[in-house]
Amino acid sequence: MKGLGRSFLLFATSTSITALAAPIEEIEVSGRKINLVGSATSASEGRISYAELALRPLLRTGEVLESVPGLVATQHSGSGKANQFFLRGFNLDHGTDFATYVDNMPVNMRTHGHGQGYTDLNFLIPELIEEISFRKGSYYADAGDFSGTGSARITTTQHNTANSLSAAAGTFGYQRVLLSGSAAVNGDKLIYGAEQQRYDGPWDQIDEDVGKTNLLLKYRSESANDQFELTFMGYNNEWNAADQIPQRAVDSGVITDFGSIDTTVGGESSRYSLSANWTHTLGAGQLRASAYMIDYDMSLYSNFSYFTNLVGDQFQQIDQRKIYGGNVEWQQDNMWGSVMSTNVFGAQLRVDDIAKVGLISTAQREFLGDIRLDSVDEWSGSVYWQNTLHWTPQLRTVAGMRYDYFDFAVNALSAADLSTLEPNSGYQDADITTASASIIYSISDNIEVYASIGQGFHSNDARGTTISQDPVTAESVQPVDPLVDTLGSELGARVFITDRLNASIAIWQLDIDSELLFVGDAGNTEDTGVASERSGVEVTGYYQMNDALSFDLEYSYTESRFDVPQATTDVIPGALPHVFSGGVNLKLRDNFNAYLHARHFADYPLDGGESAKGSTLVNLRVGYDFTPRLSMNLDILNLLDSDDHDVEYFYESQLANEIAPVADKHFHVFEPRSFRVYANYNF
Repeated sequence: MKGLGRSFLLFATSTSITALAAPIEEIEVSGRKINLVGSATSASEGRISYAELALRPLLRTGEVLESVPGLVATQHSGSGKANQFFLRGFNLDHGTDFATYVDNMPVNMRTHGHGQGYTDLNFLIPELIEEISFRKGSYYADAGDFSGTGSARITTTQHNTANSLSAAAGTFGYQRVLLSGSAAVNGDKLIYGAEQQRYDGPWDQIDEDVGKTNLLLKYRSESANDQFELTFMGYNNEWNAADQIPQRAVDSGVITDFGSIDTTVGGESSRYSLSANWTHTLGAGQLRASAYMIDYDMSLYSNFSYFTNLVGDQFQQIDQRKIYGGNVEWQQDNMWGSVMSTNVFGAQLRVDDIAKVGLISTAQREFLGDIRLDSVDEWSGSVYWQNTLHWTPQLRTVAGMRYDYFDFAVNALSAADLSTLEPNSGYQDADITTASASIIYSISDNIEVYASIGQGFHSNDARGTTISQDPVTAESVQPVDPLVDTLGSELGARVFITDRLNASIAIWQLDIDSELLFVGDAGNTEDTGVASERSGVEVTGYYQMNDALSFDLEYSYTESRFDVPQATTDVIPGALPHVFSGGVNLKLRDNFNAYLHARHFADYPLDGGESAKGSTLVNLRVGYDFTPRLSMNLDILNLLDSDDHDVEYFYESQLANEIAPVADKHFHVFEPRSFRVYANYNF
């Protein structure tokens, strides 16, 4: 494909890209055109290539994870905040039970100021994503914390790309500039990307005033037996937020769907990282090692209940930390008698040095007082082993074991009542051993069936493991379990016919011991449920009809229940029962491409026996190459101008004219139809 480089201003659907401005090596497209029959562990894993991601128009960066079948990424606040994720009947909040990695760096934040497992992907430049490899379920020994429902590994680009300048403008004040490309340095590669984005949004009383800056610099060296990467990533962002609003305020005419109750909420965040990845091949073995350092800062202002206090209910959540860690893994192929065996031995270390994490009472972003403020030292060490045995050309098994040790140290820095300083400080440690097993049978070169079972887990917020007094009321509370384990099982099948059809089906079940979590919004712990179980069916299909037309379809059905009814019902709030995603890609000529994509989820339960209406969102991207160097795209987001809700909750809040809190639905509406025009020039 000509002159398109590696950009969201392109539609790359060929099996290789040949740059025109400089010698660029041929790149094999992976993703869903790769046949995983013979290599996958379950029907619920797959790959998405940069070419497939480039088809998708995105409103927010975190939506790249919606390429994982059945996963929904919504937003209830401003563009700078992490998305809210849903998968397999879990309201994952911002990532509690779905582990995400970028270039082997963990993205999920432990003991975070806003939510456990907080997964903010705004530091990514979508055009510089090489591949997303996803695995749903808990059948993989190398996936540890937060991997109860699955994991995704995002790899940034590893290959030379054409030097390009991209500029975009759109409705609601959208502006974006991206400079990206690569250069040869003494036979090695230097890959770069620099992004600047502005956005105001469609809201009545506020401008989001997003000011996002991203930078990526990657040095890559390759030889016959070694590959080495050193990557720097920098991210800085600040924004105002149109948060969720109460239905009664809209019904009474106080505000519209695009209004706000508190117009001073928003935040700022930054992330700077340096990571190294090294792969060394030695005979039939391979050594993989990585290390990373991350400097992270966040300040977030929110107000969900408005005026239950005289001064208002706004609060600030802060998080200042440094993260250090690394992974080392040895893979060895050998024979166990007449059976071909592959063994993987790995070790992982992560240290979170949290200088300050807390909840602060504010009014119009002005400090009123600390609710809870802590410093936390949290570290974990892990070892794992995974064995694959090829018993026959058709039959293989995969078995894994994993051990994780966690150490928590919490030092309470301040509180509303000085008497609560010491009780909430403390030390805790915990460990967990998990196991997994899969049996895979290849019916033919094109059809494979799977049976898998395995354990996963997530860690709870360190502050919840040492808490003894509520930071607001000073009442005695019980600490939570440091680690919560899950047990999942699955039966599945995969069909791959040349590059025309790639389809899979999975019937799965997932049980979790407890959904106790530390709630950053309140500064205490909350029992969100006892043990629970979820089960469902997922079907995916990707069909290339001919060179001009292709289709993709993903459907997920889930049943979710508490083991013991809560408040007279066993229904789990926020569990999406039906999720559908589908797209049509039309390529009429070499220089014209169009992709129409729809996402739908059905009505789902809320607290208090209420239910939320489902939503349907349709986006369109049209691209045209004017010359080998110049291309343009038009994105139409929310093509049907739907006023469905991005996300919805049910809880109590109080407006300024009300004398007591009122239980009500609170929602964040879809942003209205918008247009974004992109121009890309390769030089």
